[in-house]
Amino acid sequence: MGAATFDLIPSTFDTLWQRSYTVDAPDLRGLYEKAKRDQWNASRDIEWEKPVDLGNGIFADELVDGYGTDALARIDAKTFARLNVEFSCWRISQLLHGEEGAMLACSQLVDMVPGNDAKFFQSTQVVDEARHTEVLARYLLDKCEGRIYPVTPNLKTLFDYILGQGKWFIKTVGLQLIAETFAVALFRLLGETAKDPTLGQICKRILSDESRHMGFSVLSLPDEIASLSPSDLREVEDFTREAIQLVLGGQFPREAYEKIGMSAAEIEQVKKVRKQAAAGGPDQTLFRRLFKREMHTTIVSNMKKVGLLNERTAGFLREMGIDPTLSVPVAAA
Repeated sequence: MGAATFDLIPSTFDTLWQRSYTVDAPDLRGLYEKAKRDQWNASRDIEWEKPVDLGNGIFADELVDGYGTDALARIDAKTFARLNVEFSCWRISQLLHGEEGAMLACSQLVDMVPGNDAKFFQSTQVVDEARHTEVLARYLLDKCEGRIYPVTPNLKTLFDYILGQGKWFIKTVGLQLIAETFAVALFRLLGETAKDPTLGQICKRILSDESRHMGFSVLSLPDEIASLSPSDLREVEDFTREAIQLVLGGQFPREAYEKIGMSAAEIEQVKKVRKQAAAGGPDQTLFRRLFKREMHTTIVSNMKKVGLLNERTAGFLREMGIDPTLSVPVAAA
């Protein structure tokens, strides 16, 4: 899939050397305790010995863009299984790049966040993200014959900004509030629907960590957001809008379709069908509807919890097709 690449991202931020060792934020210290309790080992706790039947595909077929539509009508079952593998590896590759970026961002946050309770937790997230990077890379290298696709422009743009940003609360919004929300919804979907049980096991393990990471933003951001100056608040609002747009749009796996020999015109037809499905058209599968609902609901809920849902940001959400009145259902007692 091409040679490995790297980027040098200029960044400047202040390191806060915290020398107060009392527990000042019990909720964050509790999150740190849960992180220590729930550590797992990617080498030991995943059943790597199970073979993966690439001839059967990796993801549920319904997750492949164009599935069940005229756009893929000419493709026979064997070729579609190949497409399933390439599509799946493309998607896993983007998750892999995101986990690597998250590891770097969290290492910066250890320096930047105020209070040792937050620093302690962020140190555990660095370990978590390293483990996620390790396990996804191993899956692609060992089980998928090295199929690692390049990072998409949208994902690179998002992490270039997060990693170069000098304000901890903007990094946290981009990483834990937006990117992790997408990751939680996607890992849950993949964990429940993957054809390959090893991938399903990996996704469920990662999901147990990601939910905790998203919790960091909910606990750490409300007081900070409430104390921001009007100009800083506007900056955060604008970035939130951009981050959501980057996460939700523009990530089309063209390379996967090219890999099975589809022409440019055929790929454009798939893109058209995908766009219709994203807008809630008749070709949208149940899986996609459930993913979209969870993603949108969690974004709205978390923005509300941290104090970022206001008249201005609600307008942003409506422009992107997200209902700002969505709420997470309350579980029955």
